[in-house]
Amino acid sequence: MGQAAPARDLPLALKGTDRGKRIITAADDLAHHIGVRPGQAVVKAQALYSDLLLMDAEPDEDREALERLAIWALRLSPVVAADPPDGLVIDTTGADHLHGGEDKMVDAIVARLAETGITAIAALADTHGAAHALARFGGKARLIVPAGQTADAILPLPAAALRLPPPLIDTLKSLGFDRISDLASKPRAPLTLRFGPELGRRLDQALGRLVEPIKSAREVQYIEMRQIFAEPIGAPETIERYTRKLTVDLCDALEVAGLGARILDLLFYRVDNRIESVRVGTAKPVRDVKQLSRLLCDKIETVDPGFGIEVMTLTATAAEPLLVKQVGAAFAGAPKPEVGGLVDILTNRLGQRAIDRPMPAASDLPERSVAWAEPNSEIKQGFPKEWKRPTRLLTRPEPIEVLALLPDHPPRAFTWRGLRHRVASGDGPERIFGEWWKSDPELESVRDYYYVVDDTGKRYWVFRDGDGEFDDTGKQGWYMHGIFA
Repeated sequence: MGQAAPARDLPLALKGTDRGKRIITAADDLAHHIGVRPGQAVVKAQALYSDLLLMDAEPDEDREALERLAIWALRLSPVVAADPPDGLVIDTTGADHLHGGEDKMVDAIVARLAETGITAIAALADTHGAAHALARFGGKARLIVPAGQTADAILPLPAAALRLPPPLIDTLKSLGFDRISDLASKPRAPLTLRFGPELGRRLDQALGRLVEPIKSAREVQYIEMRQIFAEPIGAPETIERYTRKLTVDLCDALEVAGLGARILDLLFYRVDNRIESVRVGTAKPVRDVKQLSRLLCDKIETVDPGFGIEVMTLTATAAEPLLVKQVGAAFAGAPKPEVGGLVDILTNRLGQRAIDRPMPAASDLPERSVAWAEPNSEIKQGFPKEWKRPTRLLTRPEPIEVLALLPDHPPRAFTWRGLRHRVASGDGPERIFGEWWKSDPELESVRDYYYVVDDTGKRYWVFRDGDGEFDDTGKQGWYMHGIFA
């Protein structure tokens, strides 16, 4: 809004109408602090604070913004829908492992929304109705209900948490039905006769007795393939066959568009209105039928077909330009090893952050000379080759007992982990100085590294903490730091 934006140091609320009454529809943190709440009468809110800024609510624009937010959230899960007036419903089945599990996934969603300036309250439960109720009435900013404990979590909540019409909520309160437990303990027939079928339907949806379909948000520019079955399917081999068929069709469409898939969503629409989903991702754009089919088919065992699947859709939820490269020319030299397919398989099985690649880092100290990056990151500089480096670097140097001539001779024998090793040959020292700009104790510290071979042919990398003469340079103890293959 630029210069027309309201002052940040004044409480702000939006006003609208509900059944002919002027009410508060939303309030910022400052307004909440002084007691302004959504649903409150405008007159009462103004009485709390005379300088309260009031602006007209724009529900149509809010609804469009919520739909756009649902489209953005498709990067987190294949099934996302707007939950007006202020929520998103995300079916994370089959996608939570890509984010490191439910806890890390919820934290990632809240953090990403916070980066865009949106403060989110997140609740994860077995059903849409339960998650909706807990997010709005649970009293916590982050709540995860273990599987099978939905009833225990929502029964203490107010009856208003069941997404019932306001007139019905008012009627229930007047009759003493304050909480969901009050309704769940009563016979269904009298409740339905008096209040209609909506009450029982919402209660069954929240408790998981009735399936509630979620119509996922979609953008028209997504490349999507659909298969409709005359008779529902359920056999794993049939599901796999049609998965491969949809993959072929999708890759053909991606080739025409000059794109490669980064995220694929395979949705199974069951006859009971439930959606099963499979999501796979790739480290870089891919439209290879064999590679994508393998990633998808590896996940089919997680799909529960129920009483049958009547529709399958395969969507390239994220796609990027993919240029065709010429291969096989005699003058092109040996092709670089392609490990992208293996990385994708491991990532989709173990999680998005389970695979890393070691990269050289600018440091002389061995434990600081390696950093971890994405598996397909390009290595711009190699590891130094002036000195030998072990194949395996220990996480922490381990103390050893050494027989050696000071100050510069390699060990003649050493004892490590209770075993004594006679040294047949050795090379060194390679002197490494401490990085004084990082910490004061490293100002004068020195390490002398030696490459040694014992009488059985095994090779080790050991060092002395100090120069062998002056105590200021180190404690003069010996350590095992690496093993050569």
